[in-house]
Amino acid sequence: MNEIHFVDSTLRDGHQSLWATRMSAAMMLPIAPVMDRAGFKYIEVGSMNHFVAYARYLRENPWEKLRLQVKAMPRTALYGAIRSRGIWNFGIEPDSVIALFVRRMAHYGLRRLGVFDPLHDFPNVYETIRVAKEVGLEVEMTLVFSLSPVHTDEYYAQKAAELARLDVDTVRLKDSIGLLTPERTKTLVPAILKALNGRHPVEIHSHCTTGLAPLCYIEALKQGIRTVHTASRPLANGNSLPSTENTLKNIQRMGFTSRLDPKAIETIAAHFSYIAKKEGKPVGVPVEYDLSQYEHQIPGGMRSNLESMLSIRGDAHRLEEVLEETIRVRKELGYPVMITPLSQIVGTQAVLNVVLGERYKSVPDEVFKYVLGFYGKPVAPVEPNVLDKILGSPRGKEFLKWQPPQPSIAELHRQFGERLSDDELLLKLMLPEESVDGIIALASAPFKTDYPTPALEKKEMVLVRELARQANMTYVRYEKGDLSITLQKNQRAA
Repeated sequence: MNEIHFVDSTLRDGHQSLWATRMSAAMMLPIAPVMDRAGFKYIEVGSMNHFVAYARYLRENPWEKLRLQVKAMPRTALYGAIRSRGIWNFGIEPDSVIALFVRRMAHYGLRRLGVFDPLHDFPNVYETIRVAKEVGLEVEMTLVFSLSPVHTDEYYAQKAAELARLDVDTVRLKDSIGLLTPERTKTLVPAILKALNGRHPVEIHSHCTTGLAPLCYIEALKQGIRTVHTASRPLANGNSLPSTENTLKNIQRMGFTSRLDPKAIETIAAHFSYIAKKEGKPVGVPVEYDLSQYEHQIPGGMRSNLESMLSIRGDAHRLEEVLEETIRVRKELGYPVMITPLSQIVGTQAVLNVVLGERYKSVPDEVFKYVLGFYGKPVAPVEPNVLDKILGSPRGKEFLKWQPPQPSIAELHRQFGERLSDDELLLKLMLPEESVDGIIALASAPFKTDYPTPALEKKEMVLVRELARQANMTYVRYEKGDLSITLQKNQRAA
């Protein structure tokens, strides 16, 4: 088995990590045919968070965007990701909504579904897996890597053994915080592979937050993994994944082969490099090694959110204090993996503890739900004194009697009005602040799908297009050698 398979995450985790999930359809769709023929095993195109960002910030209907992506990449299996219990926020969604979301993703042509539970409490995803299989989706189940006294190789081997008994097709080792080291990879991957006993292939997905992910990929390949997740170089490195380009060079140096087309990979990178420069968006660069990352374990995107929260309160200078408090809160809450929504739960509580001057004086509803097990069973017990303080509050006593609502889809339609289709209903649940009329308008609103770049068109044509779009220009003439192009806007008489 000398062939290494590549999963591209540029259109999902790449721009989530570096562009705040703001990649528009116009930036994606022109390059999609090139990505389709580049030789990727899968192309990851979105998750619940992406749907919300596309609708709320880009004003693009995510369902139509998904349809266009599938149409533009018919040869490559596209896939999306879903989190257990909550789809697009930090709360808990009804089972009926999660099932409908999975069915609609399959309806629009996704062929693979990545499923993860941040607490590795797999009964949370039994129904999601069942529905996915029912509608013909391949299911990838995720083991989320973390560091704590609990998250040992033995722990992950036990969880892998549990996955081996589920109806899933592949297992992904996901290091979204960038905590893996080559040394830990050398012991962890064999433990997982042994527990799976050859029943499921394993993929690796890591982030370059500490700069070690490319080295961890090399070690994972030595230990037997044959599928790696990467991103195009402009949207790789930094808080993102290793680059496709560098990983490809490394595997070739190791004697492995792949089906990737180097020319297509180069074209993809040139396309996104042009967009980044034109739009003023950052490109990923290698980061310095930061030992503190292994202590607070805060993902890169979440750190910027913490900074924003503190700035709004006028407490930006207290960031280091909050990072230290995050370490303490995570320990007290039973070492949850610092991934959505648990990272936000821990981080928000840490901010409140610091800025209010009294620990657990104010507790968000999500913390009550977490300690009571509504997100799943914590991997370690919550510290008893902290648990008593949380549940002893008036709000805590209210949550002792709370149960997550479980309305049917029919009941939700009656609640929001029969005018909404299933897709529009899901949009309404994603964007509760929008009116029904606003959702209907969003669902039908057209959006831009073209973005000419020199990687896809001749530089001369891109230049002429851009000049022609300038509002204050009525006449454009371009000459180069024997080529002469003249464009003139029609001037209507007043």
